[in-house]
Amino acid sequence: MIDTLLFDLDNTLLDFDKAEAIALSKALHDVNIKVDDLMLIRYNKINSSQWKLLEKGIITREEIKLRRFKILFEEFSLNADPKEVARNYQEYLGQGHYFIKDAEEVLEQLSKTHRIYLVTNGTLSVQKGRIESSGIKKYLQGVFISEEVGYNKPSKEYFEYCFSHIPDFKKENTAIIGDSLSSDIQGGKNAGIKTIWFHRQQDQTEKIEPKPDYEIRSLKLLLDVLR
Repeated sequence: MIDTLLFDLDNTLLDFDKAEAIALSKALHDVNIKVDDLMLIRYNKINSSQWKLLEKGIITREEIKLRRFKILFEEFSLNADPKEVARNYQEYLGQGHYFIKDAEEVLEQLSKTHRIYLVTNGTLSVQKGRIESSGIKKYLQGVFISEEVGYNKPSKEYFEYCFSHIPDFKKENTAIIGDSLSSDIQGGKNAGIKTIWFHRQQDQTEKIEPKPDYEIRSLKLLLDVLR
């Protein structure tokens, strides 16, 4: 029986894409750059690709903070200081939160029957700010932010650290819930726990690899899976 849940944060409980777009718009507005939809879409893809490199251990977290803006500015021929924009972007990103549909209600219900932990690769200052502002701490037994842990999902070392800090931990009673196949689902597979892929988009053209134990299209369906 599953009694311990490891929840990813970004685009699982909190809408990171929305927060990202707002933070980017504000940070670029500060340096007199007007943002359009094309730029937002492109930045999202650049940012995602950089985090994938982090998961593989190819680049560091500090490199991500500047590289994503350097790439964006070069592609759009923008004249701005990447360091200034990166600094302001981080501040704006940590200021607000936007819940994924049903996230708070599901957390509240599950917290009555399960132990809930957060597992996130996000930046420490940003994630702490968003967790605090969202008010979800009351549903959690613990938070594992990779920058604090010293390892990133999907590495075995990251999960071993988490497991060692969960009282009476048992792999067979644990599941991870997240939107990323490469980070959450692969991480869960590496760690030997059940995996639940939260996939909101209806179309799936890419091959599903690795294959999760369960797939849900809405967080409310998680209640049925765990029942």
